[in-house]
Amino acid sequence: MEVLIGTTALLTLVVISILVGTGGRPMRFFTAFGEFLGRLLHNRWPLFFTFVSAGLVLVFLYIVYVLPEARLSAEQPIPFSHRVHAGVKQIDCRFCHPYVERSTHPGLPPVEKCLYCHQHIIAGHPQIRKEHRYFNTDTPTPWRKVNFLPEHVLFNHERHLKRDIQCQACHGEVETMDRIVGKRFEMGFCLECHRKRDANLGCWLACHN
Repeated sequence: MEVLIGTTALLTLVVISILVGTGGRPMRFFTAFGEFLGRLLHNRWPLFFTFVSAGLVLVFLYIVYVLPEARLSAEQPIPFSHRVHAGVKQIDCRFCHPYVERSTHPGLPPVEKCLYCHQHIIAGHPQIRKEHRYFNTDTPTPWRKVNFLPEHVLFNHERHLKRDIQCQACHGEVETMDRIVGKRFEMGFCLECHRKRDANLGCWLACHN
């Protein structure tokens, strides 16, 4: 009933608009509409090439600007480059994630850990000065979460590292990434890996404990 009332009100509004716009001669609306279609047909090729060109420009902008950004995770307060630190400098992951071998969670580097190196390395860089402000105000670096698990799933980093599972197996080749590509881990991803390695597939013994 509400849909019928709404439709009737909309049609009434359209009819009133046509009557007012045409000065009480509604046939002028259809005549003008026909003339408009005629002009479109007459200029169909210029219009066609204009729309095609605009479409190509939009596709180009999407591929160059939107698509790469969509594949990245959230922007961090300090633009930390895994490519530089883990790749070029070959710093062990465990230096920044110190609990990964003895805890469920890997841990995030405190501001003191960053300044352990950058107190001397590029110490005057604007981003490093920002770290100093965090340190001087006793404020933890507000790193943003990039990897997500469902709340009912427990992933134990320690257990996987003891089975010689490399970080790249789940997180990708982070040593090639400036801005890390985050991931939402789902059950299928874990099951595929467990089956491939002949690991435990028991619901409560494996993940939901």
